[in-house]
Amino acid sequence: MEYPSKLLEEIVNEISKLPGIGRRTALRLVLHLLRQPETQSVSLSESILKFRKEIKYCQVCHNISDHDVCKICSDTRRNHQLVCVVEDVRDVMAIENTGEYRGVYHVLGGKISPIEGIGPADLSIKELIDRIDEKKVEEVIFALSPTIDGDTTNFYLFNKISVCKTSPKISTIARGISVGEELEYTDEITLARSIMNRVPFEKSIKHG
Repeated sequence: MEYPSKLLEEIVNEISKLPGIGRRTALRLVLHLLRQPETQSVSLSESILKFRKEIKYCQVCHNISDHDVCKICSDTRRNHQLVCVVEDVRDVMAIENTGEYRGVYHVLGGKISPIEGIGPADLSIKELIDRIDEKKVEEVIFALSPTIDGDTTNFYLFNKISVCKTSPKISTIARGISVGEELEYTDEITLARSIMNRVPFEKSIKHG
């Protein structure tokens, strides 16, 4: 595709690097911004820069936050002895939208994936183990997407948590979610039922 402007080509190239956005979609977005008042583009660029400079990761659960400790970890009304392990912030948002879960979270920052070169050391697994022992967590819920990488991560975590001093109960969300489906795309009713009807992880190994 030939562009009438080098500036146009450069910004289309940058936007098309975003996931799910091809060059045609990027071009449509750029031309839309060009038709809007300049203040809108300025506001967008300032919001992106502010987000990158000021966003924090919660020191407790590793969720993104405006503060050192996120609002969920700061909420004394939540059950802090019940920890739900998820891949990233999108999964926290999906579970929170169900309105059924009142525990807290631990965000791993991904899943173990040998193909992509992601190992246990690349995730916040050590922090999870330390948190379980220090906070005397009573139950850990595995809420990773039911994919091969998700199951691999679950099994690795199970082996690590099983030898924790506090010996917490280990459960996993019920398989109302189809195998291979990403958690963030699951409807709220199915996800809520999967959380509420969670099963012991050992049972999911035997019958999964």
